[in-house]
Amino acid sequence: MAAPIVVMGVSGSGKSTVGAALAQRLRVPFADADDFHPPANLAKMTAGHPLDDSDRYPWLEAIGLWLAQHPDGGVMSCSALKRVYRDQLRRHCAEIEFLHLEGTVETIGRRQASRPGHFMPATLLKSQFETLEPLEADERGVAINVDQSIDSIIESYVSTTDSRTTKEDR
Repeated sequence: MAAPIVVMGVSGSGKSTVGAALAQRLRVPFADADDFHPPANLAKMTAGHPLDDSDRYPWLEAIGLWLAQHPDGGVMSCSALKRVYRDQLRRHCAEIEFLHLEGTVETIGRRQASRPGHFMPATLLKSQFETLEPLEADERGVAINVDQSIDSIIESYVSTTDSRTTKEDR
């Protein structure tokens, strides 16, 4: 039985692309957290204003409910930038595994520049990096650098997860 996976990282790190490809590889459902934002959140971000925790709370609750409805596996792309946000998701589904797509501001900035029309303006990238709290040692997950192909990221994640599962089975 596979646990739900949250592909996390700042805007432009490739969460949706990697998440969809990973879900296809694992043959599990995929959802994009962007689709769970209420209209007020989208309007705020489109106007160039970062969300605050009160904006994020109901959004994270909806994501947590989706994860809880997929205990046998599913992939959700979600920024999950702070530990407290990941804790909120874990309250719904304790078994979540995180795949943190990490990269430099320059790499992510180049990626964002190639996404015209996305609701998250590049000007908010700095605030995303300032908010980001990397996975801590007690959180289930792995961080993988985004400066490689999608297939390489997925292979690295799957092999890391497979080796960890093998160790846990011993």
